[in-house]
Amino acid sequence: MSDLFSKTLNKDIPIPYYYQLKEILLDYITKNPDNQQIPTEVELSEHFGISRPTVRQAINELVFEGYLQRYKGKGTFITKPKINQSFLQVLDSFNNEMRKKGLTPSTKVLGMKVVKSDKSISEMLKIPIDSDVIQLRRLRSANDEPIVYVVTYLPYDKCHPIMDKDLESESMYDLLRTVCGCELLKAVRTLEATIAGEYEAKLLSVEKGAPIQYIRSVTYLTDETPIEYSLARYRGDRSQFTFELGIR
Repeated sequence: MSDLFSKTLNKDIPIPYYYQLKEILLDYITKNPDNQQIPTEVELSEHFGISRPTVRQAINELVFEGYLQRYKGKGTFITKPKINQSFLQVLDSFNNEMRKKGLTPSTKVLGMKVVKSDKSISEMLKIPIDSDVIQLRRLRSANDEPIVYVVTYLPYDKCHPIMDKDLESESMYDLLRTVCGCELLKAVRTLEATIAGEYEAKLLSVEKGAPIQYIRSVTYLTDETPIEYSLARYRGDRSQFTFELGIR
């Protein structure tokens, strides 16, 4: 930690102390391994000559952004590097994407049943209200660490053959193609920032109120018919998403 304590704040510039400390801590985080503990609020406060609330503000922002993790009774630790997701750019399965990154994917099916579509599901899938749809709930992990909780809705009349398949070991997209005869064209996805509720927090092994990346997806067939509506909640501390934009 000598490199951290070799630095000081510049108190002659109009940049808030908490922000300067945050930048110093972020530089320290990028140069040190995950799971390493950072100094306590008291130690940081005494070294940098600032109040504990100021130190706490810097640490809170780094926790919220996923760079640090607090553990009750133990301290604050550097988190693992985030997994850079291509989910918003490429129509690919979670398993394939994780394998490409050298990670071992796994899926736990939490439930699969036929339900009646409500107004929002019907609008997304362009089907009448109260139509039969398959509701599939899955918890998806990388290297045995939960990454995303996803709830998927599929029109029963077109997709019912997948209900007899093992969706813990087989790709849903592959099954839609090979078993249901669906030719997938594209997906439209919407990304929002939210926080974990009690249920999501338990599933994803994070604290209630932790940052979550909430993504709504509608996947379309080649004739522009919606075939999948999914609601995915990604751990904010373990996932980041890259956007590639072209110039018109």
